[in-house]
Order: sequence, then C-alpha cells, then structure tokens
Amino acid sequence: MSIMPLRMAEIVSKATIRDVARTAGVSVGSVSRALNGGKNVSVRVARDVAAAAEKLGYQPDFQARSLRTRTTGMVGCLVSDVANPLYASIVQAAEARLREAGLLMVVANTANDPARERAMVAAFRGRRLDGMLVAPGSDENDRAWRELAAGGAPVVILDRDVPHEEDRPWPAVLVDHREGARTATRYLIGLGHRRIALLTPGARMRPGRERIAGFKAAFAEADIDPTGALVCLQESSMDFAQGDALALLRRSQRPTAIIALGTRILAGALRAARDLGLSVPRDLSVISVGDTDLAAVHTPAITALRWSLEDVGRAAAELLLQRLRGTGEGQSRALLPVDLVLRESCVPPTAK
Repeated sequence: MSIMPLRMAEIVSKATIRDVARTAGVSVGSVSRALNGGKNVSVRVARDVAAAAEKLGYQPDFQARSLRTRTTGMVGCLVSDVANPLYASIVQAAEARLREAGLLMVVANTANDPARERAMVAAFRGRRLDGMLVAPGSDENDRAWRELAAGGAPVVILDRDVPHEEDRPWPAVLVDHREGARTATRYLIGLGHRRIALLTPGARMRPGRERIAGFKAAFAEADIDPTGALVCLQESSMDFAQGDALALLRRSQRPTAIIALGTRILAGALRAARDLGLSVPRDLSVISVGDTDLAAVHTPAITALRWSLEDVGRAAAELLLQRLRGTGEGQSRALLPVDLVLRESCVPPTAK
C-alpha cells in the first residue's frame, strides 16, 4: 500500500493567539482582553483583533486554558423562572458584567421543581463551574446547596434565604421587600383603604415572607383592625391568579385595594377586575410589586414598587467576581432599597 505525501500547501497549522496578535499588530494581552470582552479595549483594537481572528480562523482553546489555569471560565446561574421579567433583567445584567470580566454564564431554569433543581445543582457540580449565582426555589434542597458550596466554588444567593453557617458566610444580594410592602400598605391606608389584599407567591421563600411581614406591620403601626388585611398566596399561573382574584372580588366585603406581584399575578387580578366590570382606580386601587412593563403601559398606569433589577444582577456578579479573585471576604451581603412610584391607579375608596 502506498502513502501519498501531503503537499506543504495542504498542511494547515492551527492559528494561535500569538498569530492573532501579530496579524492585528497588538499584544497577546490585548487580544485576550478583546476576545473575552474585557475592559480598557479601544474600538480600533477590538475591531482589528476580531478581523485578524476571523481571517486566521482562530478559535480560543478553552479546554487548554482550563488545564493550564485549573478554571473553566464559566459560571452558572440557576433561577426558578427565566421567563419572569423580574428574573430576566437580573440575569441579563449579571451576564453582561461577567462577560466584561471574560466569563461565560450558563443559565439553568428549574421551573419551581425541587427535583429539577437538585438535578441542576448536580450538573453544575459535575461540570466544575468556577462559581454560581443561584435563586433557590425550595428549602427542600438545603442539603444540596450546602454540598454545592462545600465543593469549593463560590456561590452567591439571589434574593433568597441564606443558609446560616458561622464558618462559611454565604454572600447574597437581597431586596428590601419588607420595607417596600410596608410603604405600599401605609400609602393605601393613608388614602383611607382598610380592606386591602396582598397577592404574593407563598411565604416559604424570602420575598413572599418579607412582603407579608411588611404588609402586616403597616396595619399594626397604624393601629387599625387587621380584619381587612387579606393575604392571598398565589402560584405563578395567570389563570390561577385570575380565578383566585375573581373569588376575592366577588365577596360582599370585597377589597377596595390590591397589592399584587407585577407579573402573571397582576395580569390575572386586572383581568378579574375587568370581567367583573370594576374600574381601576374608581372601584379598585392597584399597586404592582415590581415595576414591570405591564404596570407601566396599563391604562391607567399602575403605581408600583420599584427596585433596580439591573443593580441586583450587577451586585451579584461583583460579589462573585470578588470571591473568584479572593478579594471579597469583607463584604458578603447587599440589601437593595425599594421605592414606591406613584402613578394613576390609586385613589381614596368610594364610600359604601
């Protein structure tokens, strides 16, 4: 059997980062920063590096980098509902900051399923990601979260309960939902409302529990009979929220005001009010928890509790980067404020 020799033109060597640097006329460090989305890279350098990489067919060898640096260059982000706009904005902001630092973020969606959450935790551990941003959906998996952190990779909690360990601080970015709910309830009480309903996801997770505490605190501070303070625990389905709101608004002593999470739950409540011929705000005052697109574009525009979702994402990314660099042991928690944005959906209740 004869072997045909290859002509030199047929032998194509794999382009290296040094080849890209030479072709672009810049340093290897500049190429690395440009390709990884790092800071302090001029538009010209980024353009020249991209053109050189395309011309040479250069592809970064992430496996080689992983063996060399003992890192993967990837971090995980686990949330319960990536379609929720409140989560989507957080994830987008975190991804942008991590990309600037040269890291790739992998997002997993648990759909509020504890078994799926455990599977995702195991998958993150198995792939040895450098770090993780997580929003646990259930306390059923507390052991899984502890094992994840015990694996050595830094974990930052997104607005959820933080496991208490004296020897292992869990960095977390939290939102002041309690004060937000208290402010919203206090505002409605000041308008004269006494029958106020809070529609929020269940109390087993921190945001719902904190909202309920703030809601009740406002009634206690005003020394008002809390009989009219109705807490309605909701699922995430809009249809469920609508059916629950229909039953609520059909009561003989129906609420004159509703505070509702500003996604599917708010949509369900507004649909229920429409189906019953109730006008907002004449018959029903409404406050959205979260300044979503629905709250802003609805007619009339909905008064809303607002916190910076982008700040949550960026703060979480910064805490994670500090841990990855070994510089973040001093700061472990960030508590972000909630503001009440007044619009057109709240008026004093009509006398009955």
